[in-house]
Amino acid sequence: MRYYIGAEARLRRRIEDAAMSVFEKWSYEEVITPSVDYYDLFEQGMGQTEAQRGFRFTDNDGRLLALRPDVTSSVARIAATLLADRPRPLRFCYAAPVFRQQPQSHAEWRRENTQLGCELIGVGGKPADLEVLRLAAEILRGLNLQSSYCITINNVEIFNGLAAELDLDTPAREQLRRLIDTRETAELHRFLREFSANDGHGFGQLAQLTGKRDVLQAARDVIRNERSLAALNALENLWTEIESLGLEHEFEIDLGDVPSLDYYTGLTLKIFVHGAGASIGRGGRYDGLTGNFGRAEPAVGFVLNLDALTEVVGRRVSQRS
Repeated sequence: MRYYIGAEARLRRRIEDAAMSVFEKWSYEEVITPSVDYYDLFEQGMGQTEAQRGFRFTDNDGRLLALRPDVTSSVARIAATLLADRPRPLRFCYAAPVFRQQPQSHAEWRRENTQLGCELIGVGGKPADLEVLRLAAEILRGLNLQSSYCITINNVEIFNGLAAELDLDTPAREQLRRLIDTRETAELHRFLREFSANDGHGFGQLAQLTGKRDVLQAARDVIRNERSLAALNALENLWTEIESLGLEHEFEIDLGDVPSLDYYTGLTLKIFVHGAGASIGRGGRYDGLTGNFGRAEPAVGFVLNLDALTEVVGRRVSQRS
């Protein structure tokens, strides 16, 4: 629980306004979703594990409700129902608080965070992925964070192909995802020895690959299955576009980034700023999510953590004054 007073409250508002003005420039339409909604919506959207981190309660009629733990699921439902007949693509943006139960020791410890985000629905492929990446970079540059941020990218299908190759059941797959995401190298190698005839050494190496274009070739020396190779090719094509725009110094490839949310289907991204203790943003492609509420269609988006951004920018302002 956090209070913002005076100068800090004004700074927070300025950051929000700066981000929303960039979204507006790119023709994103603001959307406001309910703070309280049916729990089933978020379970369908986020998956059971993540949805259960939300604050759940029942109304007087016994219906299970939740404080909104995620905006993307709500926007996906709007697109698939209320706006099913609107011409595509849909471009939405928002500034909205989300509520999640967090362990006290967790780096992202707040139970309430405000997300600045956007969703591009109804268009797939490289141009759409590149649009949201450029949007995120433009917002960070507009906050004078040049040379202080890095946007890491990956493709979740690389992990999915490798997990399928190991023939993992759901609990084992989740354990592998967690070990990769938390960079627990020794535990990861022990886990892989149980499931891989060659002790999974290559897989363990892959999870530690972070950098620029050279990461892609190193990954090709390890990956053998067609599903992961197709995802690696898509990632390479996207990186080529990033280089063509001269943005490669703002981005990195991180093959150890495996998101916890079930709905990602392709590109994934995380946003880091020097001085923040954890990532201050995340996102990716979620082509199957709207299918939980109606017709499936391609979609991609990201969110920035307004509270974390306020802390980082506030410290920089204090250092300059």
